Amino acid sequence: MALSNSLRSASKQLLASSSSASAASLLPKSVSREIHSTGVKRMGGGHAHGHDEPFYLHAKHMYNLDRMKHQALKMSLAVITAFSIGVGVPVYAVIFQQKKTASG
Repeated sequence: MALSNSLRSASKQLLASSSSASAASLLPKSVSREIHSTGVKRMGGGHAHGHDEPFYLHAKHMYNLDRMKHQALKMSLAVITAFSIGVGVPVYAVIFQQKKTASG
């Protein structure tokens, strides 16, 4: 962006200092800004992406908890972590607020 601005200001100075019409016709007179995006990249077939094809292509097969390795450990850790955050954050907020109120 800075380079574009510096080029634009340099071209304006060149136009101001140059009186010839040929120099003015070489420089762009307007700038067009457009919103664009790239196309959607689709994952091709084969096992190049490191996933099991039938269990990845359709959403109903993506989250098969019965196929998860160490399911009991991961699910219990997830529940304990969510519960700890849900209880710990408000308790910490109350203690912090009380300390702040008492000191000031």
